Amino acid sequence: MRPADIVLLNAREVRRRSEILWRGIPADALDRKPDPEAMSAIEMVRHVLEGEYLYMLMAKERRSVSEDRSPFAGRPFSSVEAELAFSAPYRKQFEEMLSQLADEDLNLVEIDRSDVGYKRKLGDFLLRAVYHEAVHCGQLLGYLRAMGVPRPRVWD
Repeated sequence: MRPADIVLLNAREVRRRSEILWRGIPADALDRKPDPEAMSAIEMVRHVLEGEYLYMLMAKERRSVSEDRSPFAGRPFSSVEAELAFSAPYRKQFEEMLSQLADEDLNLVEIDRSDVGYKRKLGDFLLRAVYHEAVHCGQLLGYLRAMGVPRPRVWD
């Protein structure tokens, strides 16, 4: 398996587990959050989906991008299924980008985010993009535990 294929496999596996979790959030818990400054459960789902889109743009442009370029901006929150349906074409683009990477690009291409304090090789950057989703999956599991809501089994 090529290194780029491993990055794609990791992205698919993390998303599979996220979707199990997201679909397991009861509708009456989507707007709940642990404190006033926190994201609600549905806001966190959106944050992950929108973040992946922005990470994809940064990978393509090799630099930071403005959040105002997001097609998610200004959309009302509704349901997990609506969020997944809206994001599906962007997810497809993300996976296509990953599948088309040359292995040497992972070590040679640099993503310049000096504006926020770092530069990363593309492989490192993409793994961190997927890690971002995994972290929020764990955070959302904690939300559900604190709410007393049964948690879906993501560790199959």
